[in-house]
Amino acid sequence: MTTPPPSFLTRFLHARLALFYSLLRLCLAVLREAAVLAVKSDNGVVSRLEDLLKLDMAPFTDKIIAEYIWIGGTGIDIRSKSRTISRPVEHPSELPKWNYDGSSTGQAPGEDSEVILYPQAIFKDPFRGGNNILVICDSYTPSGEPIPTNKRYRAAQILSDQKVIDEIPWYGIEQEYTLLQTNVKWPLGWPVGGYPGPQGPYYCAVGADKSFGRDISDAHYKACLYAGINISGTNGEVMPGQWEYQVGPSVGIEAGDHIWCSRYILERITEQAGVVLSLDPKPIEGDWNGAGCHTNYSTKSMREEGGYEVIKKAILNLSLRHMDHISAYGEGNERRLTGKHETANINTFSWGVANRGCSIRVGRDTEKQGKGYLEDRRPASNMDPYVVTSLLAETTILWQPSLEAEARAAKELQLQV
Repeated sequence: MTTPPPSFLTRFLHARLALFYSLLRLCLAVLREAAVLAVKSDNGVVSRLEDLLKLDMAPFTDKIIAEYIWIGGTGIDIRSKSRTISRPVEHPSELPKWNYDGSSTGQAPGEDSEVILYPQAIFKDPFRGGNNILVICDSYTPSGEPIPTNKRYRAAQILSDQKVIDEIPWYGIEQEYTLLQTNVKWPLGWPVGGYPGPQGPYYCAVGADKSFGRDISDAHYKACLYAGINISGTNGEVMPGQWEYQVGPSVGIEAGDHIWCSRYILERITEQAGVVLSLDPKPIEGDWNGAGCHTNYSTKSMREEGGYEVIKKAILNLSLRHMDHISAYGEGNERRLTGKHETANINTFSWGVANRGCSIRVGRDTEKQGKGYLEDRRPASNMDPYVVTSLLAETTILWQPSLEAEARAAKELQLQV
């Protein structure tokens, strides 16, 4: 017996029901999309800024955006502004000089406020993409004299000395930094007005209760690689909310350019994340590690056979100019260099093999192989890399102590050179 065909009414109801479910699925999909967009916008109003920020200009114009970056009057604040360049460039010499209002950055009086920017190094812009660039600049008076806060100029003089060039100085800089909550200026991941558990589980840690700010660290890592910065690694630090990244090995003035550009990129990323970046060498008083900028250093002679003796001679020179270096190694460093928390006392020079409580640390491999590098553990996280790198080269390559001072220092440090 055959089943009779469905009636017209049944077919009609089935069709209506199918249409209803189709419309319901479509409405749910639209609502989900609207919810996602609303989350990304302020007050539930859909914003198209993200689409505009991602615009690729290359198919429509040869013009690019150059972000001119310089160091402000405090010696640690980073400033920048943008200008249009008519075509892509490959070298800073192709870029025009520019100017800024030095009275607004603490670098010139109001009645003669024009400061001139000289482009010195170019990096790819990870924020705008395409052919757009970041430009590291230093600052001069209209007559061409470097202004007092232009530390790059003096560093370039030292690092371009033929004796220094012949030694091919390598630098590996370990930049530590602390992430702070925006409104309370308290480390990221810390309870407001309170403290987390003691140090120990946070260094290179994994987990929501131990690692705070990994997304910022990872974003910065990738952005630096994109920009062409010689970043070599990153890790969570001993104090929760504190991180480190390493730049190098870099040769000569390049080390300072790369650190300053990496700091700029980090400032921009934390700005977007709504987190405050701190380079204070001791952001939290008490039984917490400070933030340093350990600088690994070697010369061609140190890296060759017999280099260990050259390293010991460099350490001797560094001991004789200890306070000269300390005075140039960052503001507030006396709060960090206490002799505790993996630091040496600020007033006493010391060195040792594999000893992180010394002013200068020499690695086990360097001692074993008889050549390699030294690590200057004194620089603070807010140090100027132009100052530190050039001062290391000056003290260990260009400066010659008296024989009497050398003999006395060798005896005190138990160095045979």
